[in-house]
Amino acid sequence: MLAKASIHGWIGRRAVRNAGTVYTMASQPRGTLYIGVTSDLNGRVWQHRTEVRDGFTKRHHVKCLVWFEHHRDIVDAIAREKAMKSWQRAWKIRAIEVANPHWADLATGLGFDPLPVRAGHHDG
Repeated sequence: MLAKASIHGWIGRRAVRNAGTVYTMASQPRGTLYIGVTSDLNGRVWQHRTEVRDGFTKRHHVKCLVWFEHHRDIVDAIAREKAMKSWQRAWKIRAIEVANPHWADLATGLGFDPLPVRAGHHDG
């Protein structure tokens, strides 16, 4: 069940306990995709953008937040993440483009600076 809550886990003045967010990061529009789940979207986006952890997103320069969905319960968020990871790539792209047709970096709405344009990469 989706929560009508901010990405910070608040509904009105009450904190949402055990909330989770499923998110998709991309290297560029229609580029390499990464689907994850977190209880702290800002912190997790920061980790991807600063490449503080070794792994897939660091190797493939996956730093742009292109989609996210907030859930009241982390268990529901984890189930959604697992389901989405099994989707065909075209379905993942469709989900992104329905909500974010221009593949805008949604992290700027969370207070992050825009990403620099990488040489050899383009939009579209």
